[in-house]
Amino acid sequence: MKKFMDKDFLLSTETAQKLFHEYAEKTPVLDYHCHINPKEIAEDRKFDNITQVWLGGDHYKWRFMRSCGVDEKYITGDASDYEKFEKWAECLGHAIGNPLYHWSHLELQRYFDYHGTLNKNTAKEVWELCNEKLKDPSMSVRNLIRKSNVTLICTTDDPVDSLEWHKVIREDASFEVKVLPAWRPDKAMNIEKPDYLTYLGKLSEVSGIEIKSFKDLSSALKKRMDFFAENGCLVSDHALEYVMYAPADENEIEEIFSKRLAGNSVTREEELKFKTAFMLTVGKEYADRKWVMQLHYGCKRDNNDLMFASLGPDTGYDCINNYAPSSQMADFLNALNKENKLPKTILYSLNPNDNEAIGTILGCFQNSDAVGKIQQGSAWWFNDHKIGMQNQMLSLANLGNLSGFVGMLTDSRSFLSYTRHEYFRRILCNLLGDFVENGEFPEDYETLEEIVKGISYNNAIQYFQFPL
Repeated sequence: MKKFMDKDFLLSTETAQKLFHEYAEKTPVLDYHCHINPKEIAEDRKFDNITQVWLGGDHYKWRFMRSCGVDEKYITGDASDYEKFEKWAECLGHAIGNPLYHWSHLELQRYFDYHGTLNKNTAKEVWELCNEKLKDPSMSVRNLIRKSNVTLICTTDDPVDSLEWHKVIREDASFEVKVLPAWRPDKAMNIEKPDYLTYLGKLSEVSGIEIKSFKDLSSALKKRMDFFAENGCLVSDHALEYVMYAPADENEIEEIFSKRLAGNSVTREEELKFKTAFMLTVGKEYADRKWVMQLHYGCKRDNNDLMFASLGPDTGYDCINNYAPSSQMADFLNALNKENKLPKTILYSLNPNDNEAIGTILGCFQNSDAVGKIQQGSAWWFNDHKIGMQNQMLSLANLGNLSGFVGMLTDSRSFLSYTRHEYFRRILCNLLGDFVENGEFPEDYETLEEIVKGISYNNAIQYFQFPL
């Protein structure tokens, strides 16, 4: 029987162990998509207790606690931080087979040097140990990032954001890790939302362009892209229900936009036509700027109206959207490509049934612009567990170029989540080790080192062209 989460955790062969410990383990981390707050980095926040750093805003943990029947008081309610931690510890003790069990214990091992198990019986011991360590200056946000061997972070930022905290970080010579903004224009695209006109007012104000037409909207967005580029942005990101492709001519788009500006609602068909025009417009701009376009889709959000009204978005009530038509994705990419305006693009579907479809779409648009110009993103959200990661990489290997994969990201709001890169790398090395052990790939460690370090770090540097 193997020991619980020892140094060879998830590494089932000698080859896998060699690949991880000699190549992957010490390779730096590049987190090109996350949701952490740049203000907390700029101010080098320190946490009073483990609940603040661990449970605040973590809807992964919240969902599991609800599955265990925990009252909302102990999740997002007014219970004390210790009571919330105690409930989490009790739930975690039963999280067999859930990646949260592995993630939580990796974080306890790497950041708090705790190699036991957290459950209802050890909750008080772990609470006191972690809180004592958090008093040390080495556990501030910046030092947690350093401890994690991170070289660059891309946050998630709206076009109206001031990016003031990015400027503070950039001008602070005492912090060596680059923190760059990533362009997330969802609110500018979501024409159907009740607060859309209010948002356009903010965009008009910060851009200095009064938005009276779709052409004005495009100009305002381009002006804000200039501002983001001045602050180091090289990456865009979109959260889509699914990738739509419903083309319409310029006049029809202006009519739809004018209808919404007048305070009227739009039909579902009009919404899709507008969003298609929006995505084509920004996609072409990304190509001109050599920005990477990331498309996250396949999520049905906020599926509990009662709790959404109480807690708002991003609180653990989302699910997989089974409608993510690959043909429309192919048509959308093709529309950009035929004008020679297809940017480097990463496709993430929340539905694992899309793996093979994405793998075939990639091959339609690859060229010498980049190794893996069109990428399948790492197993995302509900799929970033052992089986999900294995299946995504196996599909990519079968249908594309696994060796050119840009690898893992945290997609997290927690400064302890960098251990997800370790989790991913262990799964990667185990998969590659199996190929070698089964005689499916030669014991060529020069090439294997290049592949492991590439997927872990180097491919992303090359792909995004980050200034490191």
